[in-house]
Amino acid sequence: MPKTSKAKTAKRPSTDDEQLPPKQSKVADTRPPLCFDSPASLFQSLIQPMGTEQFFSEYWEKKPLHLQRTDHDTASYYQSLFQLSDLPSLCSEDLEYYRDVNVVRCINGKKKVLNKPGRVKSSGLNKSFAQNKATIQFHQPQRFKDELWRIQEKLECFFGALVGSNVYITPQESQGLPAHYDDVEVFILQLEGQKRWLLYTPTFPLASEYSVESEEKMGSPTHDILLKAGDLLYFPRGTIHQASTPAGVDHSTHVTLSTYQRMSWGDLLLDIFPNLLCDHSKTAVSLREGMPRGLLLGDSDNLDTSSTLSAGLRSLADRLENGTQQVRSTHMKRDFIMNRLPPYSQQELLQPAGKIPALEDMVCLRFKDHIVITVEPSHEKTDEATQLVVFVLHSLKNQRENHMMGDSCDEEEEQDTSRGLQFPLSHLQALRQLQQAQQLAVDQLQLPTQEAKLSLVLALWSESLLVVL
Repeated sequence: MPKTSKAKTAKRPSTDDEQLPPKQSKVADTRPPLCFDSPASLFQSLIQPMGTEQFFSEYWEKKPLHLQRTDHDTASYYQSLFQLSDLPSLCSEDLEYYRDVNVVRCINGKKKVLNKPGRVKSSGLNKSFAQNKATIQFHQPQRFKDELWRIQEKLECFFGALVGSNVYITPQESQGLPAHYDDVEVFILQLEGQKRWLLYTPTFPLASEYSVESEEKMGSPTHDILLKAGDLLYFPRGTIHQASTPAGVDHSTHVTLSTYQRMSWGDLLLDIFPNLLCDHSKTAVSLREGMPRGLLLGDSDNLDTSSTLSAGLRSLADRLENGTQQVRSTHMKRDFIMNRLPPYSQQELLQPAGKIPALEDMVCLRFKDHIVITVEPSHEKTDEATQLVVFVLHSLKNQRENHMMGDSCDEEEEQDTSRGLQFPLSHLQALRQLQQAQQLAVDQLQLPTQEAKLSLVLALWSESLLVVL
């Protein structure tokens, strides 16, 4: 799921005869094999018949899992997500090589890129596929395919992390990519045909970056798996893998759903540590004492710098452990909420709903899974001391077409976007009440005045984040 560099947004026709998105393949008139009642039920149905608890205790970040499906309904549903025959209509979406599509083939253990100049044309893809036996890699198809949007939006709610996808279409007796490992947790859904997967013991467990691995380091495969239509394969980040379409199989189509990129404890520490150290320095005089003269010039051979720094870090760790130091994640929360998929719903549902709230009303938050609350220094530039404020950030106005395409705003632009609300720190407890309750009377909000209670719920209602029951 690597984030690409900043690129242009996928263009849509803007004429009066604007084209509709590519039609989705019809699914059998039975209940889909996936359950969309909640994020948890969606994930449970994705890995059925295995239970969620067993999956996370035995497989997550530990070892691969192959789930074989023999029922026709699952295979038919998987095929509806994306298939080779979708490519001609998708090529009308003004696709670009590299940004939207890569054409690749693994030759003698090396990746060869066969991209053409200019826009992606169906005829060019067909030629590369048939004559060059190349793999077509389609980036982030959830931008165009509604059912993948629906699945990935629910999975982002379940994991609390970005979920990207890539489709790989490979002709028979061909391989698209050399053996490598990724920095993401991978769920592979086999959509069409069959594909043979060789998995190897990680040389760098739970890898934090993508890398091609040499044959000398890989050793023998630990798993030799043939995925058939309807099957699912999971493996943890760092798992070395390579895949090819067997002889006698016209082509293979699979989609990788990937998540948990840069979501480790180390990443969280990198995010929260500046705030932790800044807050701790306000009470620890030893951290505000000046460094010895000449330290930056290297004139400190006899100074016990490590001991001094260790003492400061140990004091901070003690405050964390006894609960006197608050943990405030800012950048990771903002990155997630600003870059994730918007809710899978009609646009009119994202408008203020129902009556305007009053003191006597019972209310509840809408789209709870698309809201994060952060406590941060105010972004207003004044001569006064920086004040902490509460931000209620949401993804209702995110653009599906930009998802996982590297089109996110920079930090300064993020602070000026209209994707959230700012409140005084005194409103934090009331916001937590709304976040935790199924329903709540406006008059029960823990705020000092009726005006403050009404002001809070009106602001949330206007942002489409609250509804009167």
